[in-house]
Amino acid sequence: MSEQVSTAPLNVDRLPTDIEGVDALIELALDLRSSWHHGADTVWQQLDPDLWRATQNPWVVLQTVSPDTIRRLLSNTVFCNEIDELVRVRREAAQSPAWFQKNHPESRLRSVAYFSMEFMLSEALPIYSGGLGNVAGDQLKAANDLGVPVTGVGLLYQQGYFRQLIDADGNQQAAYPYNDPGQLPITPLRQAAGQWLRLKLELPGHSIWVRAWQATVGRLKLYLLDTNDAANYPPYRGITSELYGGGTELRLMQEMVLGIGGWRLLAALGIEPDVCHLNEGHAAFLVLERARHCMAETGQSFDAALAITRAGNVFTTHTAVPAGFDRFAPAQIEHCLGTYAKEQLDISMDALLALGRQNPTDVSEPFNMAYLAIRGSGAVNGVSRLHGDVSRQLFAPLFPRRPVQEVPIEHVTNGVHTPTWDSAPADKLWTDACGQDRWMGTTETLERDICCVTDEELWEFRRAASTSLVDYVRERQSQQIAATGGGGVIQPLDPTILTIGFARRFATYKRPDLLLHDPARLLHLLGHPERPIQLVIAGKAHPADAAGQALIRRWVEFAQLPEAQHRVVFLSDYDMHLAEHLVQGVDVWLNTPRRPWEASGTSGMKVLVNGGINLSELDGWWAEAYTPEVGWALGDGKEHGDDPAWDAAEADALYGLLENEVTNAFYERDDDGIPRAWVERMRNSMAQLTPKFSTNRTVREYTERFYLPAANVYHARAANSGKRGSEIAQWLSALNEQWPDVRITNVNVETVNQRHVFDVEVWLADLSPADVAVELYAEATAGDSAVRVPMQRSSHRNGDDGAHLFTASVTADRAGSDYTARLLPQHSGVSIPLEATPILWAR
Repeated sequence: MSEQVSTAPLNVDRLPTDIEGVDALIELALDLRSSWHHGADTVWQQLDPDLWRATQNPWVVLQTVSPDTIRRLLSNTVFCNEIDELVRVRREAAQSPAWFQKNHPESRLRSVAYFSMEFMLSEALPIYSGGLGNVAGDQLKAANDLGVPVTGVGLLYQQGYFRQLIDADGNQQAAYPYNDPGQLPITPLRQAAGQWLRLKLELPGHSIWVRAWQATVGRLKLYLLDTNDAANYPPYRGITSELYGGGTELRLMQEMVLGIGGWRLLAALGIEPDVCHLNEGHAAFLVLERARHCMAETGQSFDAALAITRAGNVFTTHTAVPAGFDRFAPAQIEHCLGTYAKEQLDISMDALLALGRQNPTDVSEPFNMAYLAIRGSGAVNGVSRLHGDVSRQLFAPLFPRRPVQEVPIEHVTNGVHTPTWDSAPADKLWTDACGQDRWMGTTETLERDICCVTDEELWEFRRAASTSLVDYVRERQSQQIAATGGGGVIQPLDPTILTIGFARRFATYKRPDLLLHDPARLLHLLGHPERPIQLVIAGKAHPADAAGQALIRRWVEFAQLPEAQHRVVFLSDYDMHLAEHLVQGVDVWLNTPRRPWEASGTSGMKVLVNGGINLSELDGWWAEAYTPEVGWALGDGKEHGDDPAWDAAEADALYGLLENEVTNAFYERDDDGIPRAWVERMRNSMAQLTPKFSTNRTVREYTERFYLPAANVYHARAANSGKRGSEIAQWLSALNEQWPDVRITNVNVETVNQRHVFDVEVWLADLSPADVAVELYAEATAGDSAVRVPMQRSSHRNGDDGAHLFTASVTADRAGSDYTARLLPQHSGVSIPLEATPILWAR
């Protein structure tokens, strides 16, 4: 049953709410749309320019300035008119039909719940670490732009992810500043009488009380769960204290709060999602709670409820290596969820553990959250074309004896929210060429339109961007040096020199030290008398990753060399604000992961709209984006593992690209001082790649390929108290019971008139011929896909043997021995092999 809730912000009592116009300021300050729609920036600058510049947090600015300042500005007619216009535009944008409403007006999709461990929406709400939060935040913003009815669900961390300090010796130090909810652009959810809206999760010994907060993202809402409730057992108050901190016990409880608590919050608010999108396996306990909720509503068993609800779940995996999956010891799962399984799901502990295991009978196997997500979802995808291939390899053990290409993992390549990452000059350039609403619908004309910008305009735009970046880097580095007690401030970088950016998490597989393989050769590049380069480096290593921290220290030490200190800068505390400046200002973005360990990568996508060019390993998104016309590529498109010899070869190739291609293209100018070949590559990159690798495309793809079909199947299974779902569950139970007795008893092949004619005799036990599909299968040959030929039932054998005969013929251009008969389950409306994995081969 839904509850009536209110969302009055904290600390509002200190604002002069009696003055007309303050409510409008509060409305604007609490909408995270301001993180990419910068129309209100001048408002906050007028209130407190220094604080606005330091925080980019409208809510902090509004709370911090004196009431007298607010009164003074609101007495200004021009200021008030500006506020009124901003509020009008905001409300109109939130209420107007968008792409989704215009293109899918009759859709059954009314609500998508997007669950993620982190969201990167704004530096004003620091509840993110990196890539996963970037994807979640940018997709939520794009859903707002497109009108897709998405509700975000995440956690409110008291400390978030750590902030980085680099000491005088180049060592990373971790700091954990407190996220004061009163200074964050969020509002608490309260019941109608004013008390907190609180949810209760049962654990042995102590319950967990969960509070909730609301963030506004244009027309959408993001709900954040928080365990810092005074009624909680003291250690449990810290469940949501830190992102990606602590041990497995803390992580397990965080994921229970996200998945189970998140669904219960939606239920308490009266939100009934048609589709739930699991952004990584952290939220997989949602699978169980959604099924439990269905059981309570329909009276169905857990198996039937899972068959109903999984159709409406979409699981996106971002992991490229098995070690990346969250795993928990069986004893931990039993301790935290044993009572829940028995009393609320009405299943045994073994049945629950089987959902998270490759081998259900292996009592020592840990519980894998990704496995639970797959077994509880109706669609699964990776986040780039290459990552789809990698994911099929990773999850192949869940689909034994299936060819890897048939493992049911698709892909939707990530994108970035271009209005968040473009600079103000880039926004103007694109607006003049393509229109103000270019990211609000389809993007088919953008490539043509941006190509109309002249070489002169593009080059002037890029040189101004370089100057802005150098000014920012100098100021930030001077603050950094002063904070660590360093000596005199050096004025690094030169806006006329080719600037290369490298910023990401420092982990060994990302090879952030590839450029340092031959320091002397790098120094020569930096100091070249005619074609020098300069580097801006940033990134964090996890506090527990000593190897990653050593890589940071190596770069800091290199940057302090007398020959390098004017050309290399390591900027500490890589965050969203720093990332914006880097992607808006660098000429080249460098990315050097070991293929195929970069699932997608989004940092390089952010430079596209700003005219930056990528030089990257053929991994993740760049493996499908690269052509010689849009950038430069490292690697041969193959996997080489952790091979020092290959790292050395790629370092040599990287130096060669910089020495012979990149710098030449940048410094070869015509009589007008313009590098025409560089500008042409820049234009191609902007035009061809920016629309394709935007969240505008990504969210439209998720909507049309996944959300809309998932909603239709879910509603069909849920109709009539889940009747169809119950039938599917019964069919699956019978299939699994009978399959061990199914046999292919005889295969006969004859070649007649240049065709192979196959007769296959099968024994189906108590299954019906309608329950199976019989096929001929031949493996792929060079340049061709595998061959699948459906066989037709010829007759039912008389007598007691109960055998069935299936027949098919194929051309004899391949040997008959290339083909193998196989038997697969089939059932109307059931996704095979995602929901039914058995398969039987004749040999």
